[in-house]
Order: sequence, then C-alpha cells, then structure tokens
Amino acid sequence: MQGHNLFHAEQGTPAQSDNQRPLTVTELNSQTRRMLETRFANVRVEGELSGLARPGSGHWYFTLKDANAQIRCAMFKNRNRSLRFVPAEGMQLIVRGRVSLYEGRGDYQLIVDHMEEGGAGALQRAFEALKLKLATEGLFNSEHKKPLPALPSHIGVVTSPTGAAIRDILAVLRRRFPSIPITVIPSAVQGKEAANELVRGVEMANRSGLFDVLIVGRGGGSLEDLWPFNEERVARAIAASDVPVVSAVGHEIDFTIADFVADYRAPTPSAAAEVLSPDQQDILNKLALLNRKLQALMKHRLQVLSQTLDNTSLRLRHPGERLREHHQRLEDLHIRLQQSMTIALQFHSARHQRLNDRLLQSSPSRSIERLQGQLNLLKNQLDSSIQVLLKQKESRLKQLTGMLDAVSPLATLSRGYSIVARGDEFIREAGQLTEGERVTARFSQGSADCQVIEIHKS
Repeated sequence: MQGHNLFHAEQGTPAQSDNQRPLTVTELNSQTRRMLETRFANVRVEGELSGLARPGSGHWYFTLKDANAQIRCAMFKNRNRSLRFVPAEGMQLIVRGRVSLYEGRGDYQLIVDHMEEGGAGALQRAFEALKLKLATEGLFNSEHKKPLPALPSHIGVVTSPTGAAIRDILAVLRRRFPSIPITVIPSAVQGKEAANELVRGVEMANRSGLFDVLIVGRGGGSLEDLWPFNEERVARAIAASDVPVVSAVGHEIDFTIADFVADYRAPTPSAAAEVLSPDQQDILNKLALLNRKLQALMKHRLQVLSQTLDNTSLRLRHPGERLREHHQRLEDLHIRLQQSMTIALQFHSARHQRLNDRLLQSSPSRSIERLQGQLNLLKNQLDSSIQVLLKQKESRLKQLTGMLDAVSPLATLSRGYSIVARGDEFIREAGQLTEGERVTARFSQGSADCQVIEIHKS
C-alpha cells in the first residue's frame, strides 16, 4: 500500500500523508530501488570512465561521466571476467545494465552487465579487423589492381553532389583538361544510409557502361564521418567493379578500407582529379614536338630516296652503249682468233719445213720412205689439229655472237618493240617530243618515218 502511494506520487498524484503512516528510510529506498529496476531494467549509457576500483572480491566499481553529470557504476566479477579488454582511466565506454539503488546508503547507481569501448576505439578495432579479413582474402593484392586510363573518355564520380569534394574535382578538371566528360552519381557520404548508396552508385556506374574510370570519395572528417568507406559491403563493391576505381577519401593522413581495395588511392579528391587528367598544355606541346620530328624525318627520308634515285640513274646505261661494248669485245675475240690461227699455222709450217729439210738431207730410200710416211702422218695430224682448232674457235664465235644477240636491242625489237629516234638521238620519254615533229621508228625489220600527232606524258 505504501509503495502504491509512492508510485502515484511519482505520477503526479498528491500523496495523502496526513492520514497515513510515514515511510521508514529503508522502505523508501527499497521501493525506490524496485521502481528504478523496473523502469530502467535494460539501458545503454556512454561516458568516460573515472575512479576505477578493483578490490579483492573481483567486483569493479567506477564512475561514468560526461561534461555535465556522472553516475556511479558496479560490475560484478561474474560479468567483468568475460571482457576482452581492460578498461583504463579516461577511456570512453558504452555500458549496458539496469539502474538500481544501494539501499544501505541510498546511492543511485548503474549495475553493469556488459561493457565495450565507445567512440573511436571501437571503430578502430572494427577497422583493423576488416582490414585483416580482406587482406587475408587477397583483395588488397597488386595483381587485382586494374590500370587507370592514360586519358579517360568519361569519368564517373560517386559522391555527394553538394559536397566540397565534387567542387574540388571539377575545379581541377576545368584547369587541366576541361574536355573530359564527368558525371556525378549522387550518394550520401555520411550517415546510416551512406554505405548502401555508395554500393548502389558503384554498381550503377558499372551497369551503365559509360565510364572507363570511377572516383569514389568525399572530403575530410572524423573517423565516424568517414566510416561508410570502411564498411565491408562498400569494399566488396569496389573490388568487384569492372571499371577501375580511384579512392579519394578525406585528407592525405586519412586511410579507409576503400583506399586499400581500390585500384588507386588518391590522398584527396583534388589529387584524384590530377591523376586522371593529363595537363592539356603538356599534351599540346608534345603533339607539336612530335609534328616537328615527323616533318624532319619525312624530309630526311625524301632526301635519302632522292639521292638513291640519282645514284640509280647514274648506274643505268643506254642499250646502245652496251651494244657497242659487246661489238668491240667480239671484234677483239675475232682478232685474237685470227692471231691464234696464224701462230698455229706458222708453227706447223716451220716444223714441216724442218722435216722437209731433214728429208732432203737423207738419201737412203728406206729413210725416204720412213720419212715420207712420217710426213704424211704429220700432215694428217696437222690437218686434223687445224680442223679441230677451227671448229673450237667457230663454236666460241657462235657462243659469243649468241650472247651479243641476247643483249642486243635487235632482239627486243623482234618481240614487237620499236626504237623512236630523232636523227642520232634516241627518244626515251614523251616529254622529249613536240607535236607535229617528224621522228623515225625502227623495227626488227626495217623502219618508218612518223609524225607526232598528240603527246601523252603520263
């Protein structure tokens, strides 16, 4: 009944204390404890740890505080022995438990059942755990990194359309290479829905087939602000992208899981734009240099070809010159043949004379007969030798004559060609003629006087 009156007093109903027995302190504290434990049976509280005491009983006693208030806490040994970390003075904690009252002293306190690090500490542990997991799977390995295009044809940017990152990217691209198309794929970059929107942005960019490179990023912020880029689903979406991805999250000192799994990590959004956009003036300067080199190379090549043509022209000889050379060589061979025959005849005639003299000097008839026989034999040998030599020389003469005929322009004429001449001058090209001029055309058999009607120079 007393508890009932207290409860209604807490609800705003005036307590009728005039006709009721007053509560003892023990009763008040007991009822207050039950009310607190019923109303706040399971709460989560975040605050800074202070005054941690760990007596021999194994229980922990400490205070949680923030800038404006504090609350005493107790965590019994059957609960704290399962913790995976040791809390320290000043650590930011998130605890779960029930609000209660220590009746003996009337102290309001929080009985803690579970404790975890709060703030950046927990996030950092989650970051390191995911980093280790993905590294073990090989998602950070260099062989999975896709090369960036030297000159992108279309850049997609998955980021907030109103953030500083897109403004920095656009400013760099306008300065360095304004003709590169860029499309912003809107996405939240902070908050609970940011990770899902980043994943949708990367997947949509891949499905569109419009882009040959993506920038995924945002400006700087705290670890909590950048946390969507540390989500596992975002990392796996970037790793699965067929389009090369440049991660550009935060400032140069900021690292996220997206940086490790992306094909390239840029320290800032501006740096990402710098990497993907070559300096337009540098390209124009290189093109001008290549154009000058190409012109110089073509000029040199033309000079070499012209010199080669001149040298070839000098080596070409008119068929008439070659014909005169072969005719002269034939005459030389004919003279040498006559000289060889004369020498041979003189030699054999001299020998015959010597034999005849020896015959005249020998008077015995037997010697005369023997010598007569030898003379006849030698005469026959001489005749045979002369005939053989003549045949050899005649065969050689025919061979040389055939060779001469093979290179003679007369043989060419016999195949249907003709030689056009103006007096003693041979006409080699149409440009040497004038309309109405009379020339001579020589054929394999005979010649004809002709008049030039029309000239075609090609």
